[in-house]
Amino acid sequence: MKRRNLLSIVILTALTITCSTELYAQESKNNPIPSSVQMLNIGPEARGTALGDAGVATTPDINSQHWNPAKYSFMESSAGASLSITPWLRSLVSDINLFYATGYYKLNKRNTVSASIKYFSLGDLVFTDEEGYEQGSYKPNEFSIDAAYALLLSDEFSGAVALRFIHSDLGYQIEDDGYSAGNAFAADIAFYYKKNLALAGQKANFMAGINISNIGTKITYDDGVTNEYLPANMRLGVGFWYEIDQYNKIGATVDFNKLLVPTPDYNSLTSDDDLYQAKLDYYDKSVPAAIFSSFGDAPDGGKEELQEIDICGGVEYSYRNMFTARLGYHHNNEYKGNLKYASAGLGIKYNFFNVDASYLFTIGNANNNSALNNTIRISLGFDVGMLLKKR
Repeated sequence: MKRRNLLSIVILTALTITCSTELYAQESKNNPIPSSVQMLNIGPEARGTALGDAGVATTPDINSQHWNPAKYSFMESSAGASLSITPWLRSLVSDINLFYATGYYKLNKRNTVSASIKYFSLGDLVFTDEEGYEQGSYKPNEFSIDAAYALLLSDEFSGAVALRFIHSDLGYQIEDDGYSAGNAFAADIAFYYKKNLALAGQKANFMAGINISNIGTKITYDDGVTNEYLPANMRLGVGFWYEIDQYNKIGATVDFNKLLVPTPDYNSLTSDDDLYQAKLDYYDKSVPAAIFSSFGDAPDGGKEELQEIDICGGVEYSYRNMFTARLGYHHNNEYKGNLKYASAGLGIKYNFFNVDASYLFTIGNANNNSALNNTIRISLGFDVGMLLKKR
């Protein structure tokens, strides 16, 4: 009986996120960094993705959990919740979706708790025999559940920790085939700084943030034969908001993003046996060793290390805190995936309810036919604190 094996599904999953980063047949300069469960780093909501996937140092909002949970300490409302959906790769398929739900609650002025769930449905896979007759179907999926605690350390500075459970079910479970769903645990450490300023007689804010995310166990799909890295990630950023007058505000932000995963080296490989051993050696490092080595293990030295930093940024304009327009840009080096795209978005807030939408369009000849082109995200937010006050 002919069935699609785990490798084919893993390749499909990689394509649904950015580009394939399998550990084989890399060209001399093209050296993207491979990791598993890449959906963990996908921007799941509309505001941050409209800003080019930047959000570690923007003003606090309900969806801060993904970008920087320390921002919740500066939320004015006591509670909030949000739901987001992203139809994924609509130019290729119609049944792959990313769902995201998050919420927070301020216990008091200094202490805030939050949680989120991210669910990535990879559609339906149909299995056939050697004659092509259908033998059943399977629905691969991935999800993560996390909870965070944020502490206001001073009037201008906060910190947060998050704990995360990850489940990745990519393959059809066939008896004695050696494949299984993968499970892992991870943690985030985040900090946020917000300084109130006066500029030309008007209010302004300077923000800075850092979030080191997905620091955790490895994940396996073959009962421990291969233990793959999670996409541990460091995000640094700064942001600025300025009140032009009582009705109009403008803001800008930029993030610098680096995977804390080792860089593979294929320069010295001359045979398939060398490649197999390179795979084993690549995954052999402990997670702490892998994270620290990721700052200086690129085969081409410092130049390649800089190529591994993605730059994301955007600007937004707000009118009466009711209508917001956003533009953004995301830059990924041509040798590390070459994913370059611009984004735009709108937000509308009325009373306790707000809706945000973002649109992504790829840039450059290499990305003209990217399956990510024309990606749309929708987020619905609810100011639960305002609702509770009205009761």
